[in-house]
Amino acid sequence: MLVNLKQIIDMAEKGGYCIPAFNVYNIETVMGVIKGAEEENAPVIIQVYPRLINEEVGYYLAPVILAAAKKATVPVCFHLDHGPSEIEAQRALYWGATGIMYDGSVHPFEENIQNTKHIVDICNAVDVGVEGELGHIGSVNDDAMEEFTNPDEAAEFVKKTGVCCLAVLIGNAHGHYKKTPCLDIERVKAIRKATGGIPLVLHGGSGIPDEQVKAAIKAGIRKMNIGTDVCCAFAKGTEEALADPNRSIAVDLLMKHPIEVVKNLAVEKIRLVGANNKGRSI
Repeated sequence: MLVNLKQIIDMAEKGGYCIPAFNVYNIETVMGVIKGAEEENAPVIIQVYPRLINEEVGYYLAPVILAAAKKATVPVCFHLDHGPSEIEAQRALYWGATGIMYDGSVHPFEENIQNTKHIVDICNAVDVGVEGELGHIGSVNDDAMEEFTNPDEAAEFVKKTGVCCLAVLIGNAHGHYKKTPCLDIERVKAIRKATGGIPLVLHGGSGIPDEQVKAAIKAGIRKMNIGTDVCCAFAKGTEEALADPNRSIAVDLLMKHPIEVVKNLAVEKIRLVGANNKGRSI
């Protein structure tokens, strides 16, 4: 069933668990995630990067996500990930997105507030929740991380923008970690306290040790993004399928294995964040 961002985040907040948010790229990754969600009776967020929204891929992919979400027996939110401007947000809404992330973290604090509030106002008109970001979450290839999210600034940001959840920088990054990350769990607790309990979002979920993920969820993380691991699972499944001399080269048959590998990844992450058996609670 298709639900909006606030509905699915509220489920996690009420239940004290985390919603896994999987970045998808094609019909096969969509199918793998949905199969895993159905198998585990879990609510999930299916999200797309802005480059897909800005290219023709999004035109074809959005209807696939919507069809999968509407057919699913579990709650599914269709979410824009890291939208850099109003253009991507408007396009995603036009194509049926039920959640929008506006990432203004590269801008000065006051400009980030102003821009995020503008996106929130637009999305409120169509009952779509907005995820904001405070503390720029960069890449593992960056020379150094930006300053971690400040709890007092987070409180002001949440109050002035009206976001329904907030992505924070607490030692996380996008991509394959070169060394084991160390999340600042005490900062998660401090941000939650300062903001009055805003649901927090952990980006860069691929590669964070399980024990740190569980500690972060206990402290208040309610959405965790998984992108790199989805790519790796699909690539691995495709390589294995192509290497099998007994497998048909017909694309629909060839893709059955990559779909299964993505499904297995989705199941693993769903169980890790505690979303399994939570899909009927809306």
